[in-house]
Amino acid sequence: MNTNKIKSYAIQASRDFLKAVTERANFYGIYGDNHIEDIIFKGDVAIIGDRAIPQKEGELRQRLVERIQRNGLETTLAGHAYSWFNRFAALRYMELHGYLDHGCRVLSHPSGSNMPEIFEQAVDVALPGLNKNKVIELRLAGHKDNDLYRLLIIAQCNALHSAMPFLFDKIDSETELLLPDNLLHSDSLIRKLVADIPEDDWQEVEIIGWLYQFYISEKKDEVIGKVVKSEDIPAATQLFTPKWIVKYMVQNTLGRMWLATYPDSPLREKMEYYIAPAEQSPDVQQQLEAITPKELTPETITFFDPAQGSGHILAEAYDIFKAIYLERGYRTRDIPRLILEKNLYGLDICDRAAQLAGFALVMKARADDRRILGYPDLKYNVHAIQDSRPSDVRHIEMFFKGDEYQGVRGDLKTLTGLFENAKTFGSLITVPEPLAGRMPEIVQTVEEKIGKWVASSDVQNLRGLVNQAEVLARKYDCVVTNPPYMGGKGMNPELRAFAKDNFPDSKSDLFAMFIERNLGLANKQGRIAMITMQSWMFLSSFEKLREKLLDQHTVLSMAHLGARGFDSIGGEVVSTTAFVLANTHHDQYKGGYLRLVDGKSEAEKSSMMRDILTNPSLNRTWGIAHAD
Repeated sequence: MNTNKIKSYAIQASRDFLKAVTERANFYGIYGDNHIEDIIFKGDVAIIGDRAIPQKEGELRQRLVERIQRNGLETTLAGHAYSWFNRFAALRYMELHGYLDHGCRVLSHPSGSNMPEIFEQAVDVALPGLNKNKVIELRLAGHKDNDLYRLLIIAQCNALHSAMPFLFDKIDSETELLLPDNLLHSDSLIRKLVADIPEDDWQEVEIIGWLYQFYISEKKDEVIGKVVKSEDIPAATQLFTPKWIVKYMVQNTLGRMWLATYPDSPLREKMEYYIAPAEQSPDVQQQLEAITPKELTPETITFFDPAQGSGHILAEAYDIFKAIYLERGYRTRDIPRLILEKNLYGLDICDRAAQLAGFALVMKARADDRRILGYPDLKYNVHAIQDSRPSDVRHIEMFFKGDEYQGVRGDLKTLTGLFENAKTFGSLITVPEPLAGRMPEIVQTVEEKIGKWVASSDVQNLRGLVNQAEVLARKYDCVVTNPPYMGGKGMNPELRAFAKDNFPDSKSDLFAMFIERNLGLANKQGRIAMITMQSWMFLSSFEKLREKLLDQHTVLSMAHLGARGFDSIGGEVVSTTAFVLANTHHDQYKGGYLRLVDGKSEAEKSSMMRDILTNPSLNRTWGIAHAD
């Protein structure tokens, strides 16, 4: 995969998509937060300035204005630009893998023609809700090719809504108004996407993560080193995790958990970055045997990434779960749905990242089950964390009237307070007991009352709060993440106060706070794995955190990377360490430690690690970690 080409494309695309979406907003008389032209409805048309548009477009334009008034113009347009970028990237991946039911390419042509295949086959292509008469009319007009292609794109996105509602909005969403124009032109956004990234680079769904990383890179450069506003935290803190580090973390949590119960499992041969446990003293070995399950049921194992980004870690966990299910004799066609619904969980404060994470998992599942996109009731446990809104309390009072809902009503109001700054605090928020124990009942009640309510309605935000609370209230077997990195100087006042009040031993940096939080998210015998800055191992500001980790938990393994562990994403020199912790404490446990700091590049460190694990005498230390 040529990441240089992907980087060059994505950086320019971030500018081009925003420009195109802004031009569409201008077309509808929207020029700024306080510069929005009036709209007048007359019969079946709406008038903006001196232009008339269909009534439906006018209604959608009103929804768009309401969103702008709620979130601000800049945030709204940036979000829609990113969403359309994500959709086009998703369509490109799907068309190259043959995942679109009608069999046509939507953005390109297999012959290399500049005219997309779906446009050529427009009269015959089968898409739900596509008006055939309108297609024929536009095709025969001869001068409305862009209008026809726009119609096809919207129909395709609508067709994918039921399978991936997190990425493709429902029909009649204001998002369609901001679909960029002139998509058939030689310099269009679609033409650049097809031309600038070679088809071979789309073979692995990992490309989605690279596109995300580079799309936000300019924004990251803009905000890094400053006090970061809540809406800029994703750009300031996101860092794509190299695949080999992801493999180390997943294989030594989920894979290790399975091998502890089934040491002869063939899974061992599939894990090149697995660090086999050292021989322990009789006392430690007895402790380990006492807490190791004699058998495991794949459907009950849970894996959570609390800062999932584009879902790279969850996608790797999918592969391990698949191998586990196959080993236990499950039918191949049943496995993808089981993994999505029962095993994998993820949260992120960035809506666009969550879109891509969900897409990555669905594509992993689609590779194994061609029916997956047709399941109308498929449940996903991957969500974008949302702030509560003033309207949530109003909806609680509206939908949960009467004495029988008194308890749920109180719990929902507690959640609205808990998530007031959810996009700032993210997964660091803890759902208090006993509220966490009541979440199953709350989820069921909310689903019964508003689960089928109009998807675009503001009432769905309340449902989203309940979904994210349910995820944060659980305890997981494996908690694995590349957390956000942000020191105290970059924290805004709300985040700094939250850190002081809730994480006094790790408040110096977000990544350290996530170490503590992840241990709280893991169950008693759970494992956590992270890739973080190495500073927590040495600086005095983290002394209490180190003492807590070593006195109450256990370091199972560590790969000390040092600098240049992330150089494939553009010269990152941050010094890092990857490690696995057990949530239980075992005094005198011998953990496995790999020193990779001498590697001069990410590729060299990865190669060193594989060599060490193949030949332990090269550079591997079994030892016992002690506090300062």
